Amino acid sequence: MFIGENLTNLRIMHGYSRKQLSDMLHITEQAVWQYENNYTSPKLQIVNQLKSIFHVKSKYFYHQDVLKRYFSTGNIPVMNIAYRSKLRNVISKTEAEAKHMEYLDSFINYITAHLSIPTQKIIQLRDEVIHYLNSTLDERTQQISNVAKLARKRLGLRNDTNDDVMFFIEKSGAFIFEKSIGEEIDAYSLWTEKQRPFIVLGNRKHSAVRRNFDLAHELGHLLLHYKVEFTHLDGKEHKNMEDEANLFAGAFLLPKEDFLEDLNTISFITNPDAYLDLKKKWKVSLQVLGYRAAHLGIMDAKKHRNFYASLHRKGYLKREPLDDLLPIQKPQKIKSIIDLIAKKGIIDIHKMLEKDWMVEIDFLYRLTGIDKGFFTNYLVMDQDFELVHVNNITSVVQKKNG
Repeated sequence: MFIGENLTNLRIMHGYSRKQLSDMLHITEQAVWQYENNYTSPKLQIVNQLKSIFHVKSKYFYHQDVLKRYFSTGNIPVMNIAYRSKLRNVISKTEAEAKHMEYLDSFINYITAHLSIPTQKIIQLRDEVIHYLNSTLDERTQQISNVAKLARKRLGLRNDTNDDVMFFIEKSGAFIFEKSIGEEIDAYSLWTEKQRPFIVLGNRKHSAVRRNFDLAHELGHLLLHYKVEFTHLDGKEHKNMEDEANLFAGAFLLPKEDFLEDLNTISFITNPDAYLDLKKKWKVSLQVLGYRAAHLGIMDAKKHRNFYASLHRKGYLKREPLDDLLPIQKPQKIKSIIDLIAKKGIIDIHKMLEKDWMVEIDFLYRLTGIDKGFFTNYLVMDQDFELVHVNNITSVVQKKNG
């Protein structure tokens, strides 16, 4: 029997309305509604189209959905998703991202089911931050600076580089993913109800310095704005939260004492090109270096305006020097977990695709942002199966005997 809820979940995760999906299938919107609500079952031709659209096996639509098998209902608090976007109040976009998070959370539950994971450092840090914020009399700017300094210390970052920011955030317990989240969104973050922290990064062609700032910004949200209902904020309140996360990111990426010492080497503080060595060292943008210098009082308002005007004249607001040379950090934690469980035989990747998740590799690529080749490598090792590529979709089929 066709299970309509499975189709609904896939459609929402991909961000399709019923009208959009019906146009792709060349059927009526009413027909899609009937499929999803189990009033009628689609014919085999429609099922095959759905299979191709969502990169799942046909049997996916006739078995209990992976969300019910590996996910706790209500674990993703939609109202707490923090992202910078003009679309933040567009319900359909928020629902799509929340559904994607449900699938990601289910996938992590699946691959870590037989692993023992200790209490995560980032949870301990968050609780320490909450205690400090609730007990201090420091003004808010000082609070944020102190939290940034504490975070850098607790996560184990060195005070003279940001080469491994993503590694240490992942090591602390956060799960970081890349995905296509549109032109309007750089990144977003979330704590699940079961205390699992997520950071989702856009996979557009950004620079290494932009990625570091996105990571630090979202870490700021996770630590400073725990349980804040972002969907209920008005424009002014939302901007204030963003400003706080930006302030945290600057203080986190550019530790005050070390950065002030570096600024002593700058002869012309309003000339962006004078900061290129510092950009190479700290892996942050010239724009962030300027803002941090202004925040620390090295540049007054007039000098900072001159600095920003120079960035504009040189075209650095669009693309900065060194952006093409500095390597971009990519998430590695999930790949490491999959590599561990596959090599130890805890999980068979072929079984995962065929029986447990009933999906194609393309589905996992869209879900996790991990290159398809990473998954196919494990399948190639199995001599009983071979890869077949049809219409850019990678499938695994059993080899014929003889």
